[in-house]
Amino acid sequence: MKPGFDLEGKRVLVVGLARTGEVVSLFAAGYGATVTATDQKPESELSLTAQKLRGVGVKLEMGGHPPELFLEKDLIVVSPGVPRNLPLLAAARTAGVPVWSEIELAWRFLRGKLVAITGSNGKTTTTALTSHLLKTAGIETLVGGNIGTPLLSLVESSTDSTVTVAELSSFQLENIEAFRPEIGVLLNLTPDHLDRHASFEEYAAAKMQLFSHQLSRDCAVLNADDPEVTKRMPSGQQVFWFSRRKRVATGAFLRDGQILFRWDGDEVPLGGRADIALRGEHNVENVLAACAAAYLAGADPGAIESGVKTFRGVEHRLEFVAEIGGVSFFNDSKATNVDAARKAIESFSGPLIVILGGQDKGSPYTPLAEPLQQRARTAILIGAAAEKLARDLSPAVPYVHAETLERAVELAMSAARPGDTVLLAPACSSFDQFENYEQRGRVFKQLVGNLEGRSHTGASARKG
Repeated sequence: MKPGFDLEGKRVLVVGLARTGEVVSLFAAGYGATVTATDQKPESELSLTAQKLRGVGVKLEMGGHPPELFLEKDLIVVSPGVPRNLPLLAAARTAGVPVWSEIELAWRFLRGKLVAITGSNGKTTTTALTSHLLKTAGIETLVGGNIGTPLLSLVESSTDSTVTVAELSSFQLENIEAFRPEIGVLLNLTPDHLDRHASFEEYAAAKMQLFSHQLSRDCAVLNADDPEVTKRMPSGQQVFWFSRRKRVATGAFLRDGQILFRWDGDEVPLGGRADIALRGEHNVENVLAACAAAYLAGADPGAIESGVKTFRGVEHRLEFVAEIGGVSFFNDSKATNVDAARKAIESFSGPLIVILGGQDKGSPYTPLAEPLQQRARTAILIGAAAEKLARDLSPAVPYVHAETLERAVELAMSAARPGDTVLLAPACSSFDQFENYEQRGRVFKQLVGNLEGRSHTGASARKG
């Protein structure tokens, strides 16, 4: 049984009023809590949210966080963007006030089975594919978490027969208390968010929280090819592996071009490697992880095979945009860290023109030098991290400064030759110039579309 939490009459503080904070406030108020919401931003920047929350009786404290708010509550729920080490939160914990992320609260109300997926890279693709496989198998499926829909938004739609597939970040996992997925998936561990976490060890520990409350009947699905994962193997639950390089004792692997799931000595075919439409070896790993999770969640092997064949990927993840004059454009705006950018670059044989840059996240960019040297004609640098990128990539990689994405696309088109690929794989977050990676990707696609339109106009004019 899950530990319950009766919100009726409870004093709840919601910290941070982005999408998650708004949903938490509305949910808690709807279940009878006395809710106060606070945000550093002034009300003028969140006027629509403020109006909506006041309409259901939520008290607002905008433009800062009054300290007394944090000591007079029965529960504090923090948005993912709020650092765990905020002194006011530390004081609340010392005073015995529970401090939860939204997923902890949601889990206590969700019905059915939960598949939770985390990792440094590949979370969104694997979450979307796992959901696709389950739906193909005719299983009632909900999708949420870091993929865009807070889990609390799914509570009313969940039933005892539902499987909820959740993408989870380290920020969401660092403030859990009893959160327990029946199936937890860890894709990989590479340095990320070191501008928020004090060290890689702290970051990895937050990821491993996914498994900290699992029971012996629950399942952990782990990457057997990632040494940072294998050396942190959890205990107490059933452990399943996935590997594209070797056979595993229990879990999903490749042999002779077939995806197989091995359990208690039996091997079940789940499809063929040739059926995977996604580019890159990292996406083979994502498919293996999704197949394992879907099979453990009850999907029929035939449905998994069919689902792998029909899945075409996710927006902003190695997404083909257009071909203009023999030059292909790919959008991987979701490559918000160095390892994701490296995997994107290694998905192409070259020659590449790679657009890099944005807001730095604290990791060195030197791991990109070798794959860029092997595959790229040039790198085009944008945003706040451009100078650091230039230092870390010199002298191995030719580069030019573009400052903005618009200028980068123009420079890329000018430099490209037929047969080249222009790849947006920033290796950085987007917050210096964009609201999020989705907006960055959409702007990139719009800019490429403008180039394509000019190309067609020019061709028509020449024909005329």
